[in-house]
Amino acid sequence: MNIYRTINPATGATEKSFETHSDAEMFAKLDKAHALWKDSWHLLSFADRRAIVQRAADILRRDTDKHARLISTEMGKVFPEAVWEIGISADILSYYADNAERFLAPRDLEVASGKATVLSQPLGVIYCVEPWNFPYYQLARVAAPNLMAGNVVLVKHAPGVPQCALAFEALFHEAGAPEGAYTNLFISNDQSEQLIGRREIRGVALTGSERAGSAVASQAGRALKKSTMELGGSDPFIVLDDARLDDVIPTAVAGRMMNNGQVCTSAKRMIVHHSLVEEFTARLTDAIGEFRYGDPLEQGVTHGPMSSEDAMKRAIAQVEKAVEHGATLVTGGKRLDRDGFFMGAGILTDVARDNPVFYEEIFGPVATIYPVGSDDEAVALANDSPYGLGGSVHTSDVERGRKIAERIQTGMVFINGVTDTAPDLPFGGIGNSGYGRELSEFGIEEFVNRKLIHL
Repeated sequence: MNIYRTINPATGATEKSFETHSDAEMFAKLDKAHALWKDSWHLLSFADRRAIVQRAADILRRDTDKHARLISTEMGKVFPEAVWEIGISADILSYYADNAERFLAPRDLEVASGKATVLSQPLGVIYCVEPWNFPYYQLARVAAPNLMAGNVVLVKHAPGVPQCALAFEALFHEAGAPEGAYTNLFISNDQSEQLIGRREIRGVALTGSERAGSAVASQAGRALKKSTMELGGSDPFIVLDDARLDDVIPTAVAGRMMNNGQVCTSAKRMIVHHSLVEEFTARLTDAIGEFRYGDPLEQGVTHGPMSSEDAMKRAIAQVEKAVEHGATLVTGGKRLDRDGFFMGAGILTDVARDNPVFYEEIFGPVATIYPVGSDDEAVALANDSPYGLGGSVHTSDVERGRKIAERIQTGMVFINGVTDTAPDLPFGGIGNSGYGRELSEFGIEEFVNRKLIHL
């Protein structure tokens, strides 16, 4: 079966195909990983593991262009954004290489009698299911903390980015990691379920859609495996009446349209005070009109294709459904007349609560704009969502923004910036956006055993 294929989204052409691993191959790789963990990996010192993970970061930085080109070719990210992704992936590897030992150091507790210490010890083999939209960054988020904690990882990457998957595995081989420390799997969803049921798997991490998260979380739950789920989002982008649009508009464009809107933390719902909404909409429309579409590897192109034909058709269908139910399409939102999977960036207004799209995540370059008359109304609208990943508040009064941020029901809120990421910032949400955290010291704590020793 060739479900793992490189289909260049800028042309629609299939460039490479890869065979799915057989069940025997999959279980052999699991056995190799488990044997490595049991016999040696978890016994290594932090310094030994650090040398490998830091070397991987150094190689990524050395070969940035090579890896960034793979991202652009396989999922359509424009080259400067792909270069950024390689940079932050390397930074995540270095961050955990530098800080893991401190994060997981034994902790003495204050107790009424005796002495108590909590140790953080690795669990074993962690199985990870990862998406296509950030094909290196998502891998770095699970690989770096788990490898440094003493776990080993098996990774099922998205079928649309197989060359990125292989390149990331090769990165650790070149860095000196023994076979089984980081293992790429080309397997089907049915094989994935078989794998989760195996006793050697001690934890499951997924980043992806609600549908994928629901399926994998239920499989992990039946097998009594610890899991983390980083799922979709419909982040509110709140613009208060004292916000400076000169600052807000560039932030709105970047927050919604980066990676062609294919970001779980995109600023998908623009909640704007009614005194600014007309100017905000006009200026956002003008900014979108300046986009230059084309081959993501071509210099000067600002926006490439959607990641796949299915992704493009799904986003366009959502726009059409919104309009059928009364929304106004201000600009864009349609397929562009050119080869490849290109969709023009769009803006929707007049999306009422009875519009089916009101509660959906549009995973593409479409902003919805909602006017509000007060801070309370903005907060109520922001919280009227099944998602709870991130959000942002834009204001000239930082304290006012902080008070609103505290009332927004999400895992992350940014003031005068869009939902962002960095190695030292915890990442994750609530509600239909999933559970658990990645990155920072919280991310490395997800798949360790906090063992109490009491004297």
